[in-house]
Amino acid sequence: MLPENRAPFHPGELLLEEFLEPVGITQTEFARKLGVDIQRLNGIIRGRRAVSAETAWLLSKALGTSPEFWTNAQARWDLWKARQELNATGRLKQVQKVTVKVGHG
Repeated sequence: MLPENRAPFHPGELLLEEFLEPVGITQTEFARKLGVDIQRLNGIIRGRRAVSAETAWLLSKALGTSPEFWTNAQARWDLWKARQELNATGRLKQVQKVTVKVGHG
């Protein structure tokens, strides 16, 4: 379930606060260990870049997590952000529900 009134953690925030800071590794050193450029990692940490499937695999290997941990965190963030934007424009309220019948008979 997505939080209604507060934003979920962006995966970059999770990465920085729960993984990098506790062990004292710099972004530059971690980027080198992942084999990615610092701009890519910093973009994720600053919330300006999404965690791709490839990056999820790299993070999971380096940190002992699953790639799904990272893709799920990204999906939660993306869904929350989309809901905020749709609510702000009123588009979500304009959608009409469709009744779907299961089976063909």
